[in-house]
Amino acid sequence: MDIFTIGFWLVSIVLFIVSLVKSKQKTVDAMKKSKMMMGSMIGEIVAIIFLIGIVLTFIPPESIKSVLGSENTLMAVIIAALAGSITLIPAFVAFPLVGSFIDIGASIVPAVAFLTTLTMVGIVTFPLEKKAFGLKFTLMRNALSFGAALVIAAAMEVIL
Repeated sequence: MDIFTIGFWLVSIVLFIVSLVKSKQKTVDAMKKSKMMMGSMIGEIVAIIFLIGIVLTFIPPESIKSVLGSENTLMAVIIAALAGSITLIPAFVAFPLVGSFIDIGASIVPAVAFLTTLTMVGIVTFPLEKKAFGLKFTLMRNALSFGAALVIAAAMEVIL
């Protein structure tokens, strides 16, 4: 375990003990509610694992590494950003999926470009958004979101 994980565990344990001391009944009730919530989310968690498995089955790790882990970072970022723009998957699936991409050799910057465009740009939902908000707004929002996603990816390259 890294230092951050250990730190989070320590803080969680200390706060749990403080909560028990302050009100044992409220803490027990909260633990029961969280158990029920976790039970209701188990289907979604299994679905996430299943979807990641499907993606990694149809797109071999070598392909992901060759495209998103390539020497040409600019081209990898553009490909990842375009793929993210036209992909429609929930964010709770996207985060572990991008983590899997990084684990198999994708660079951070293209992975960030994929993730940010995935959550911010909506080519697939464009017709619905155009109907609800109008063409000008939809074009502007998607263009600004795409640009912001590229800026975020570039910033991650500088930060990391």
